[in-house]
Amino acid sequence: MHKPLINLSVIAALALSANAAFALEYRSIARHGVVLSEAPTDEAKKLFLASKGMPLELLAEQGDWARVRDRTGGLAWLKKTDLSNKHTVQVLKDAAIYKSADAKSAIIYRAGKDLLLELQENTRTGWLRVKHRDGVVGFIRIEEVWGV
Repeated sequence: MHKPLINLSVIAALALSANAAFALEYRSIARHGVVLSEAPTDEAKKLFLASKGMPLELLAEQGDWARVRDRTGGLAWLKKTDLSNKHTVQVLKDAAIYKSADAKSAIIYRAGKDLLLELQENTRTGWLRVKHRDGVVGFIRIEEVWGV
């Protein structure tokens, strides 16, 4: 009589462990003008163009194609060769970049909405070490960016 409960608990445990093992993977667009498509073929409907550095969440790979999600939740396909291993993050709203991983440290610059920053390190303390395209390195709160 308790057999269905046992089977259900085993299935639930497996599902939870599978979710725990799944880690988000982000990549960035490798060059300007990359076409994102509705399906993994050259003949598929073109959805939009992406600029160099735009972070995308990698969802799946199929042959030479990758399924990705953008910041707005939009889903698309692009060729894997159009992805870079360079990890960028996108600022969600105007945010301060600090000298150290501490809100009491000096602000070294203000990052505007949608600015792309190269991720240098996730400190695992709620702070990210980021690099501006001009070479300036500082820290930003993790909740102020997308792509981590």
